[in-house]
Amino acid sequence: MKRKLHSESSGCCNCEHDHHENHNHDHNHNHDENHNHDHNHDHGGEFNLKNEVLPLVVILSLYAPGVIFENQLHNTFYSIGEYLLFIPAYLLSGWSVLKTAGRNILKGRVFDETFLMATATLGAIAIHKLPEAVGVMLFYKIGELFQDIAVSRSRNSIKALLEVRPDYANIQIEGELKKVSPKTVNIGDIIVVKPGEKIPLDGEIIDGNSQVDTSALTGESVPRSVRLGETVLAGMINKMGVLSIRVTKLFDDSSIAKILDLVQNAKSKKAETEKFITKFARYYTPIVVFISIGVALLPPLFISGTTSLEWVYRALILLVISCPCGLVISIPLGYFGGVGGAAKRGILVKGSTFLDALNAVNTVVFDKTGTLTKGVFKVVKIVPSNGYLEQELLQLAAKVELHSNHPIAQSIRNAYGEKIDEFEVRDYEEIAGYGIKAKVENRVVIAGSDRLLHRENITHDNCQLEGTVIHLVVDNIYAGYIVIADEVKEDARQAIQALKGMGVEKTVMLTGDNQAIASRIAQQLGIDAYEAELLPEEKVNAIEKLLSTVGKHSKVAFVGDGINDAPVIARADVGIAMGGLGSDAAIETADIVIMTDAPSKVAEAIQIARKTRRIVWQNIAFALAIKAVFIGLGILGVATMWEAVFADVGVAILAIFNATRAMK
Repeated sequence: MKRKLHSESSGCCNCEHDHHENHNHDHNHNHDENHNHDHNHDHGGEFNLKNEVLPLVVILSLYAPGVIFENQLHNTFYSIGEYLLFIPAYLLSGWSVLKTAGRNILKGRVFDETFLMATATLGAIAIHKLPEAVGVMLFYKIGELFQDIAVSRSRNSIKALLEVRPDYANIQIEGELKKVSPKTVNIGDIIVVKPGEKIPLDGEIIDGNSQVDTSALTGESVPRSVRLGETVLAGMINKMGVLSIRVTKLFDDSSIAKILDLVQNAKSKKAETEKFITKFARYYTPIVVFISIGVALLPPLFISGTTSLEWVYRALILLVISCPCGLVISIPLGYFGGVGGAAKRGILVKGSTFLDALNAVNTVVFDKTGTLTKGVFKVVKIVPSNGYLEQELLQLAAKVELHSNHPIAQSIRNAYGEKIDEFEVRDYEEIAGYGIKAKVENRVVIAGSDRLLHRENITHDNCQLEGTVIHLVVDNIYAGYIVIADEVKEDARQAIQALKGMGVEKTVMLTGDNQAIASRIAQQLGIDAYEAELLPEEKVNAIEKLLSTVGKHSKVAFVGDGINDAPVIARADVGIAMGGLGSDAAIETADIVIMTDAPSKVAEAIQIARKTRRIVWQNIAFALAIKAVFIGLGILGVATMWEAVFADVGVAILAIFNATRAMK
C-alpha cells in the first residue's frame, strides 16, 4: 500500500486517471495511478514518527530564535542574520513542496496546491516577509505529520490482515515434517499445524481437534471449536491441539490470499465524492490564481493611497488561504477510515465507491440458504414409497448425491454414513435448479425437487410438503422422499429489524425452496416479500424487476453466499457475499464481503457507510466555509499570513482529526 492518500498534486488538479473495468458490475471505477504525494519522507516504507519529528525539531530550532529576535536580526548588515536563520528553515520545511511544484510545472500540471504554496511563500520572501514564508511551510509540514499519523492509525486494522499471511507450512512427506512455503503446497497434500501456528492453507481436518482464533478473517474474538471433517481456512490460528489437514485449495485461491487482494485493491475504487472534489479543485485552483493576480495588479491602479506592495501581500495571503489541502487530504482519509473501520468489524468493502452506494440502498434482497439460514442441513425424515425401505431410499440418495458439493447432498451422505464406491455411480448429471440424475447399480436414479418430478412426468401423491424435500425416482417410478431441516441464523430476525429501523423501505427473500418453507421463514423473520421455487436465472429476473421499480437515486442490495448467487450479486447495485462459508464465485463477484456470515452485519455496513458520508460532507462544508470567510478577510486586508496559515493548514488538521472518527 502506498503511504499517501492523495496524488502527486494532492489530487487537486490535472490528475491522470486510468478508467478500467475491475469488477463484474457494469460500473466504471477510476484508478488514480499518481496516488502518491512526493514528500521527502515518502519512500514507500512504514511510517516512523521519530523520523518525521526530527526534521521538525531542527526547523523549529532555527525558526523560534528567528521569530523571537526578528527585529535584531532584521537590523543586521543587509538583514543577513535574518536570512541565515530563515532561509535554511524555509528550505528544510518546504523543499518537497518546491520540488514537486517544479516537477509538475515541467509536466504541464501547473495549478495545484504545491504551486500555490511555492508562489505565495517565494513572493513573501521577495517582499521580505521571511517569518511568514517559513511559517506557511512549517505548519504545512506539521499538517502533513498529523495526516501521516491519521493514515497510520486508519491502516492498522487493515494491516492486521496483512500480518496473518502465513509464512510457512509443515508438510508431511514420507512420515517426516518439512517446513516449506505455502505457495509450494499442492491440493491433496497433508499439512500439520501445531498449537500457536497459523493455518497456512484452506483444508479439511483429517486428524485432531482444537480451537482456532478466527479474528483476522471475521473480526470475532471468541475462538471456534473445530474437529475431524470440518473445514478450516488459511489465516486462522490454531490455539490448542495438533491438526492434520488435507489441503483443498492452493495458496493463491485461499481465503486469506483473496482477502489480502481485496484490501490492497480497495483504494482503486473511488467514491463519487472523491471524484467530485478532484473535478472541483481542477477548476477552483486556476480561478484562485487569476483572482490573486487581479488582487495584486488592479487595486493599486484604481484606489489612491495604496501601494503595490500592500496588494501583492494580500494576493499572497489569498493564495495560501485558497489551498485546498483540507479537502484533498481529509476526504480520501475519511473513506479510507470507513473501509478500515469496516474491516475491523469483519466487513470487507472493496472500495469507497461501494460505501457511497450503501447510503442509497432502500431495498435489501436476501438469499435464504446459507444467508438467512445456517445452511447446516440434517435428515429429519425418510418417507419411502412403492415398496422401498427407509435405509434403501437413503442409500440410493447418498449414492446419487455422491459428486454434489451442495450442503443438502452432504447432509444426506452424512446421514448414510457408509463409504460409497465411486464406480457404482455413472453418467452423473446435475440439472441446474432441479436436481441430479445418475446411474446407480445400473438403475437410473433421479433426486431433486417437486418441479423435477413434474418435468419428468413422474406420478406422485403430494406436491406441498413442509421443509426442504428431496424426492427420489428409480427407473421412472416414484420411490419416496427425504426431508431435510435447516435452522434460521440467530441474528437473522435482528438483521431485518435493524434494516427497517434504519429506514430501509423493503426487505425481500429469494429462494429455490418451495412456497411453504419460504412463507414460514419470511413470516418468522418479518420479511416484507418473498419469491420461492426460483432457478438461478429467475433470481436475476427478480432482481431486474426490483431494480426497475426503485427510484433513480435509490439502490438495491443483494446478499447471498452460493455459487448460484454470483450472477444476482453481480446484477444488484450493491452485491454482498457471506465470506466465511460462501462460495469463491460469490465472494469474488461481490462488492462487500461479510466474513462472519452474520446477516446483521448488513445493517452495520450501512451504518458505517452513513457515518463515513456524514464525516466527509462535514469536512467539505467546514473547509469551504472557513476558506470563504478568510478569503474575504484577506482581500479586505484584515487577515495576515498567520490567519492564512490557519485557514489552510489549521482547517486541514481539524478535518483530518474529524476524518479519523470513521475508524471508530
